[in-house]
Amino acid sequence: MMDFPIEAVRGRFPALSLTDKGRRRIYLDNPAGTQVPQAVADAVSRCLLTTNANLGGYFETTVAAQAVVDEAHQAMADFLGAETPEEIIIGANMTTLTYHMSRTLGRTMKPGDEIILTRMDHEGNVSPWLQLAEDLGLVVHWLPFDEKSWQVEEATLAGLLSEKTRLVALNYASNLTGSINRVKALTAIASNAGALVYVDAVQFATHGLIDVKDLGCDFLICSAYKFFGPHMGILWGRRDVIDGLKPYKCRCSSNGLPERFELGTPQIELMAGLTAAVDYFSGLGAAAGEGGSRRRKIAKAFEVSIAYENPLAQRLIDGLSDISGLTIHGITDPKRLAERVPTVSFTVDGIVPETIVRQMNAENIFLWSGHNYAWEIVHQLGIPAEHGVVRIGIAHYNTAAEIDETLESVHRVIAMLRQQRT
Repeated sequence: MMDFPIEAVRGRFPALSLTDKGRRRIYLDNPAGTQVPQAVADAVSRCLLTTNANLGGYFETTVAAQAVVDEAHQAMADFLGAETPEEIIIGANMTTLTYHMSRTLGRTMKPGDEIILTRMDHEGNVSPWLQLAEDLGLVVHWLPFDEKSWQVEEATLAGLLSEKTRLVALNYASNLTGSINRVKALTAIASNAGALVYVDAVQFATHGLIDVKDLGCDFLICSAYKFFGPHMGILWGRRDVIDGLKPYKCRCSSNGLPERFELGTPQIELMAGLTAAVDYFSGLGAAAGEGGSRRRKIAKAFEVSIAYENPLAQRLIDGLSDISGLTIHGITDPKRLAERVPTVSFTVDGIVPETIVRQMNAENIFLWSGHNYAWEIVHQLGIPAEHGVVRIGIAHYNTAAEIDETLESVHRVIAMLRQQRT
């Protein structure tokens, strides 16, 4: 395994060198959104300045704009392992796309049909389905996660399925606990029962290779701004499934795929940035010695980045575990490191998470507190939703030195807050 080229990687991200009144920044807010390489910003700018036109005409800029759109769909097909770019639906964000697809799928459902939602998902993969159920008279079954494994267990899902189950909404990795679900196994159980499977991979897409064909799911969604790209969402839908769906759309707009699911004028300049983000991964794989297809280079990029990120995550977990009264909500066993992404959340006895985060933010260490839209998780765990957790999220541009400095800050801030209480 090659050494991860951390300095070369950091050199691609201009934001990492920014300072505030001479103070460095440590970006550990990555689960909410990563920074972008210079190439992504350049692609967005170049598109706006040289190919800025709507689609469907015959002059130079509209033809060039269509090429940008086509390239983005192909790039995401390569990123997700899709059969064809026609399976790639690009839109405003994950939540908007999920609302749109939920209403489209609702046209195939009737009162009394059943859907299964997990207690582990981001609210963006919960509320659209809950509200669809309310509108149509569907029956909702809740799938909890196991508080020992921190994952959704196959046997629990199997016990909720029936001949009336029409859809199971799953998440690939939690944005609070970091736990990775065994999506392929869960999908197989749901599919064998005749249910469609809709997977939220927003948190996983930054940290692991996605292969939609291997997973066997029917839909999978992710967000480009979580994997070093612009603010937009991408939904993959299995061709034989989406081809039979009738989305809500304008009467005179295209009935082709994926156009009939992409409402209105596309965010063409952001699609240019999306392709650049995918090509960033491809370039990282090439630098690691992979000379094959873009897909193979992306796979290599994840291989080397996972090998780099996981020790950082364990370093963070080990350092937090030294603090008395601190509880990490997620997998901490070093032997199970491959079953989580490097997002680590914790609470401290007697201290409101926001008070910790405010102090650390003042030191230019960027991280979050709150429920972070993991609404069902905090309720299952009995964590007050108005307080939530402290969440630290690593990306592969972070360094061991940043983790050490963050740990020193956590220790010091907690000690200070405890001293203030006495």
